[in-house]
Amino acid sequence: MSRIEGVSRQKANPLIRVIYGLVSRELGKMTGKKGRLTGDIPIRAHRPRLLIGYLRFEKAIATKPRVEERLRALAVLKSAVMQGCEMCQDIGSHEARTAGISDEQVLDLYRYRESEHFDEIERLVCDLAVGMTVTPVQVNDELFAELQQHFDDGQLVELVNLIAVENLRSRFNATFAIGSTGFSEGMACARMEPAAVPVGA
Repeated sequence: MSRIEGVSRQKANPLIRVIYGLVSRELGKMTGKKGRLTGDIPIRAHRPRLLIGYLRFEKAIATKPRVEERLRALAVLKSAVMQGCEMCQDIGSHEARTAGISDEQVLDLYRYRESEHFDEIERLVCDLAVGMTVTPVQVNDELFAELQQHFDDGQLVELVNLIAVENLRSRFNATFAIGSTGFSEGMACARMEPAAVPVGA
């Protein structure tokens, strides 16, 4: 149970009720599980302007990506499980599987450097997620140069922005103790892990 109650559909104003319907529909398209609303949206609804701004931001992030979807999902999930966000662990694991990340990769994410289930680019993306999620940020020149061998400037901006946004999501949700919504129930789910020391740090 979260630390504060979200705004219920019954108590929400008409605009927020419309937003709830739209978000539920989008989540249904993303996950194939209709009628669900992640726990952060009703909490964010306590400040409607912030909720609207946040949703517009999320829409921009999802529009016309140039980085392969499985790499985007991997970066998000790696960051999420380092921050203790149950909701992000749950939905992130589901999104990763949908994007083509294997169950073996989901289960081995905590040890991606040693696991045979990750290739060089996947490891680099996870290294970036780790380096950006620890505090202070620890992304060194060597890692950045390796990333530049596989991604152009626009793709790097996309990846870095995506991981930064996952830090926003996970820290918000973990602070309010927002739990999972059951998107990965009965399926492979990445395990929570303490913030790792970045490679080369």
